[in-house]
Amino acid sequence: MNRRPLTLVIAAVVVSLEGLLALGLGVFVAVETVVGRPGSLTSAIAEAAFGVLIGAGLLWVAWGGLIRMERWGRAPGVVAQIFLLPVIYTLFQSDLPQLGVPLLVAALAGLVALLAPPTTHALYGDEQHAA
Repeated sequence: MNRRPLTLVIAAVVVSLEGLLALGLGVFVAVETVVGRPGSLTSAIAEAAFGVLIGAGLLWVAWGGLIRMERWGRAPGVVAQIFLLPVIYTLFQSDLPQLGVPLLVAALAGLVALLAPPTTHALYGDEQHAA
């Protein structure tokens, strides 16, 4: 099973972009913390670390898991898409649809691609019918 279906590639790209976004936001908060005067240094450091760790984790899921067609990559990818839903809701409640809409599209595309039958078959093969 060497061939990656398009759905798996799309899922990996979506998760990668989300990872790059989280990583970028974490680095941005870290730089702002160093050059500025944060209201709470502890919170700023925690936010920066969280962004960097989540971003690195999502990149690992995308490239170490999904692109390499490892089964374990799908579960954290799906969980990440689900965890985006409260973030998207908050963006809409904060009158930031220009951020919420693209994130919603990405999360839905990620979920559809991760749960699509070709992705399932590529990751699990005929094992799902063996039971």
